[in-house]
Amino acid sequence: MLITLIRRELLNNLMTFRFAAATFIMLLLVVANTFVLINDYESRLVSHNNSVNMHKRQLQETNTYSAGEIRVDRPPNSLSIFNVGYDKQLGNEVRVTHIYVPSLWDAGMHGSSNPFMDMFASMDIIFIFEVILSLLALIFAYDAFAGEYQSGTLRLVLTHPVRRGNILVAKYISAMLCLIVPLSISLLLSLILLTTSTSISLNTDDFLRIGGIIFTSIVYLSVFYLIGLLISAITRRTSTALMLSMFVWGFLVLVYPNMILAVIPQHDAPQERKTSAYDKIEQVWQELDKERKQYLATDDFPGEDWGYELRGWGSRSSNFIMFGNPHTLIYKCRGVMKFTGFGEEDEYKMPHAQKHFRYLGPRIIDTADKTWLVRKPALEDIYIKPANTERIWLKLSPVGLYDAATKTWSGTDVRGVRDFFHAARQYRKRVNDFFLDTDVFGSRQWFSSDKEAADWSDLPHFAYQRVDSNINAMRALPDVCLLLMINVVLFIIIFLIFVKSEV
Repeated sequence: MLITLIRRELLNNLMTFRFAAATFIMLLLVVANTFVLINDYESRLVSHNNSVNMHKRQLQETNTYSAGEIRVDRPPNSLSIFNVGYDKQLGNEVRVTHIYVPSLWDAGMHGSSNPFMDMFASMDIIFIFEVILSLLALIFAYDAFAGEYQSGTLRLVLTHPVRRGNILVAKYISAMLCLIVPLSISLLLSLILLTTSTSISLNTDDFLRIGGIIFTSIVYLSVFYLIGLLISAITRRTSTALMLSMFVWGFLVLVYPNMILAVIPQHDAPQERKTSAYDKIEQVWQELDKERKQYLATDDFPGEDWGYELRGWGSRSSNFIMFGNPHTLIYKCRGVMKFTGFGEEDEYKMPHAQKHFRYLGPRIIDTADKTWLVRKPALEDIYIKPANTERIWLKLSPVGLYDAATKTWSGTDVRGVRDFFHAARQYRKRVNDFFLDTDVFGSRQWFSSDKEAADWSDLPHFAYQRVDSNINAMRALPDVCLLLMINVVLFIIIFLIFVKSEV
């Protein structure tokens, strides 16, 4: 009997105009938008490659190690085509130096921006699913019970030995199959476009992530269908059910996310927290400054500073946290970088200068690591915790859960972007180890190129790979589970209402 009911409901849905319209609209929007998104990705990829080559060329043209600007670049995420997330909003290049530990807030942006292209590229595939698929699910559901209440069809069906639970299951399965058709066809065509693009290379992990996005989309679609089914079970008139469904859709999809962003106050970071972090960082660098001065007072040339000093960068307004400046006190070169050669009268000082920098370099690395222990929790308190509060409120809506889960699957969430900066910090450690192992700080090329220029060919190469799909799955699991729980709760409520309702 259940199979017969499913066939009946499936045929009724397939023969409707709304099924044809849903399929046409989804194909048109997804396929057309995929072309735009691929072009936008290719533009960002070209910009990334140009930036990598430029940074490499600039580094090779630098004659001294101390003046070298080692910069690493974050490539655009190919899965940002599904959910762009923070891939285009957060920084995509960062300086790697022994002076400070790089973080998300120290990053810069490269690449030209085309406002016309950005206007269309901001509407990614997940945005289409969030808005259009949820609306289509409600349109499929609003008259599932209310229509049969009005026409008397449900009463006729119940005159036969049919369980109400079977009717509910048949309606759910048939409608979901009809909704999955436009979803799967549009995604299939989108994947064909992605795989045929010469600039996009998808590996096994990428296809697993896409599979996670598809599964999450089906679960999200089910939530809105069940919401519509609940409205249809409560009301007895299709007009009332349709109006109530449109109201719920507008509130959940359009009103609530924007209302949360507007209502939640954007508190400035506590000034006490900024000042405390600033003072601790200043104290750490001042301790190094005392050690340096003590060294200079006891070396072979007392009082000589060799052109280097510890200087304040920024003011006591704590702009190092607000705008990403890496520290408040920084080991900064003043005049030595300008040296291209020494006179013979200064040649006898060279071993002492090299000894000075050999002493100072490792201590600057250690001091920068100590300041990172202060900066990291301060930045977490000032930026991450308020952002997490906002995301928690957004997740009270299925739209927020779906958006968060698909960002995580795509790797375009905050954690996915921060993985790059974790890789940059690991690379900094490798570069520092290279400088220490090869005695770069104590070499003449550290501050002068009069005898020989710095050789950057042996510098460790930076390689960044996104985390594997298992980590993406673990990160997305809480949001996906919440969506599944919403499905279960809605289904149970609908079942209880339908079983006890009079026909």
